[in-house]
Formats: sequence, structure tokens, C-alpha cells
Amino acid sequence: MTRSSLNVIDFQLAIRAALAAGLSVAAARLLSLPFPIYAMISAVLVTDLVAEESRKLALPRLAATVVGTVLGATMNTVMPGGVWTVVLGVLVAMLLSDLLRLRHAAKVAGYICGVVLIDHGDSPWFYAFMRMAETVVGITVAVVVSLLPKLVRQKT
Repeated sequence: MTRSSLNVIDFQLAIRAALAAGLSVAAARLLSLPFPIYAMISAVLVTDLVAEESRKLALPRLAATVVGTVLGATMNTVMPGGVWTVVLGVLVAMLLSDLLRLRHAAKVAGYICGVVLIDHGDSPWFYAFMRMAETVVGITVAVVVSLLPKLVRQKT
């Protein structure tokens, strides 16, 4: 059996993700957003050790967030809630993202659409807008954290 060990890359990615998580929660609370957890989730998922990768994928992920929230709110107004509506919403959001050339962000669209479909309260459009705002905060924070230099350069 081999022993696992942490390397510098693992440590640096964990620090960036943790910093992005904390800052996104703080920013969401500062903006009085109702569920900072969604800002935190998106910040951690978007964080990458390669800064250019985080920044390159930020706009497609933001666009996918719009796709997911708009689709989720629209489906909430025309379809009954339930498991099959969530299945259909995630499927359509991901395929629509692919058609819009947002393939690397399709999971974001599916995730956010599913969230909007699962719990929207009495105001699906307001709920969708809040999830979009929280997700945008998380993605923005992840991009800002990606601008920080690496703590230690790995020798090649």
C-alpha cells in the first residue's frame, strides 16, 4: 500500500479555495444575500490553481448561471414542481449550454437550474435572481483570488 502525501500544489489549491469560500460568504453577507452558501459553493467550484484557467472560464460560467436561472424560473412558472421537472431542467440546461458553446460551464447551468427548481418559494423569478446574484458573487471572488500569486513556485 502506498502512502498518500500532500504536495505543494494540493496545499496551494486548498488555500485558494478556502480563501475564496470565506471571502464569498463575507461578500454575500455584506450584500445581504439570503443564502451565502451558494456564493461559497460557486467560489470553491470555480477556484483553480492555474489563475488563467479561473479567469478564462469565468465568463462562460457567468453565462451558464444566467442560462440555468432563467430556465429554472421559466420552468417553475409553466410546469408542476417535482423530481421529473428537476431532471428535465438539468438536462435542458446542460444541453442548451452545449448548444451555446458553453460546454465547460454546462454543469454550472444544470446545477443552478436544479437549485431553482427544487426550492423557489412563491416567487420563482425573485428566487432565481437571488441564486444568480449569489453565484455571481462566488465566481467573482474566485477570479479575484486567482489574481493572487502562488505562495511557492513548484520546481519543474
